[in-house]
Amino acid sequence: MTETSQTLDMTRIPEHIAIIMDGNGRWATERGKERSFGHQAGVEAVRRITSECTRLGVKYLTLYTFSTENWNRPADEISALMGLVLTSLEDQIFMKNNVRFRVIGDLGRLPDNVRQKLHETEEHTAANSAMTMVVALSYSSRWEITEAVRQIAAAAKDGSISQIDEHTVSLHLATRFMPDPELLIRTGGELRISNYLLWQIAYSELYFCDTYWPDFDEACLHQAIADYQRRQRRFGKTEEQVENEEKTHP
Repeated sequence: MTETSQTLDMTRIPEHIAIIMDGNGRWATERGKERSFGHQAGVEAVRRITSECTRLGVKYLTLYTFSTENWNRPADEISALMGLVLTSLEDQIFMKNNVRFRVIGDLGRLPDNVRQKLHETEEHTAANSAMTMVVALSYSSRWEITEAVRQIAAAAKDGSISQIDEHTVSLHLATRFMPDPELLIRTGGELRISNYLLWQIAYSELYFCDTYWPDFDEACLHQAIADYQRRQRRFGKTEEQVENEEKTHP
């Protein structure tokens, strides 16, 4: 156990951490490099954080890799990003750490070779059990919720619309196989959610930091989790109600 992690309450590690990995391009620009150089450096951060989350006992790690809006970026940057997807889905990340890989998003827009690689990696890692790393690729919450509504409407029978509730919607979301994130981290200094897991983060704790994603390391992760552990999660209840519940069910 590292010195930093000793300050964490290991009984209160979030089961699911979601991350908006922001700042790759600015990190590269400040170094006089192409934006693609920053994305390559960001892959190293993914390796570090995946390994550390596994060690800490996190069960789900969801990474915002490429949004539906990112298709509006320059073609050369998109091509470089798709190339990184192909080269970074490696055993060093998944098999070494016993991590299962899953992907969510509008995958029909991806190049065929990228789609095939994603499918192969999901199958190759299906038996891994320490943690599930979920990559949100060609993803946005508005796309996801729209797709859920279409599926629900297609399945609805006469008079059944009144039976639709929050649980129904959740069952039709791309994330239905995992719990909602307790902690959402955004790197890079921006203070917005950027169309990411809007339904799922209704009661997530939000943590923003100025560190660019390529520089985000184990110590930064520990700091985010420590901040999360200092907060009291109320889920709409009063502080007194939460305290009474904790006394009743310590």
